[in-house]
Amino acid sequence: MAQCKLCGRKSPLIASSLALCVDCIRQRPTEALPLAREVHRRSRRQFNLPEVPPDTPAGKSCHLCSNQCRMGEGETGYCGLRSNEHGVLKHHAGTPAKGLLHWYFDPLPTNCVADWVCAGHTRYGYKNLAVFYGACTFNCLFCQNWHYREMSPHGPGLSAAELAACADQRTFCVCYFGGDPTPQMAHALAASRLLAERGIRICWETNGSMHPALVEEMVELSLHSGGCIKFDLKAWNEDLHRALTGSSNERTLQNFATVAAYIHRRPQLPLLIASTLLVPGYVDVQEVRQLAAFIASLDPSIPYALLGFYPHFYIHDLPTTSVRHAEEALAAAQEVGLHNVRIGNRHLLSHAY
Repeated sequence: MAQCKLCGRKSPLIASSLALCVDCIRQRPTEALPLAREVHRRSRRQFNLPEVPPDTPAGKSCHLCSNQCRMGEGETGYCGLRSNEHGVLKHHAGTPAKGLLHWYFDPLPTNCVADWVCAGHTRYGYKNLAVFYGACTFNCLFCQNWHYREMSPHGPGLSAAELAACADQRTFCVCYFGGDPTPQMAHALAASRLLAERGIRICWETNGSMHPALVEEMVELSLHSGGCIKFDLKAWNEDLHRALTGSSNERTLQNFATVAAYIHRRPQLPLLIASTLLVPGYVDVQEVRQLAAFIASLDPSIPYALLGFYPHFYIHDLPTTSVRHAEEALAAAQEVGLHNVRIGNRHLLSHAY
């Protein structure tokens, strides 16, 4: 039972690491966000990652994601993969020549976020090439794959051609996740071109923070190969999004709308899928309702997965998502007009609140 530092309220749905309730984050952001930023700084120091995106005037700029890092001499970008060395932007990983990742085969059907609407759901005997990238543009305090932070960009890595060569005759699809593919889009796109030539479906699972110029190529690869793009929409309220992830959601929502505009080109197989992790006490029904209304305003047929939360990383003392929370979120998403909503990870749901 943690206590909010601002209003004093005690609740089992307040994470002790944040010590902020959702109401104070939404209603008192000028007081809440500085406290949340300190938690993010502390969590990144633990892994020797930059505490904030560098913003040095006249520094070397990286435009790959929404963080828009400007690195002074000797500074490293927020994702940890780029640095300014003697006035030159050096890429330690994330290029066609070198990706920081590990990969494995996942037998189909698998626990893909889009499993219930993707073609791989019925491809028994085939495999997904799962590509886990070791960097991210966000710093989610509830990160369920937080161990990517332990991967060093200074090792040998794997080239895009080497990754593509890992696919065999039973590989039906590839999915990039992590971490996130955004910091290593040059590597992922290069590998995808080679894989798509072999008839392998190209799929993405991302926070959507990449530069808009990259979105069109992602879309074309997924559209023509039969793959999909899965956006993890963390929260609607931007202050809450910053408190939980350390970043704005503005770019994510813009890129989501961009991809939605391509849906009509392949209506028979979903191109775009949304998901939201139902973090107890924070990503509540209000957040889901607003996210779902946004999705429905673009196209009510877009599939939306509501995912059960399990405590991880810096949000380690909240309960798993309750059945009531999940079912009320499902109803809210349907009420605002979405046609295809499901609750994922039902095995994690509890009756804790």
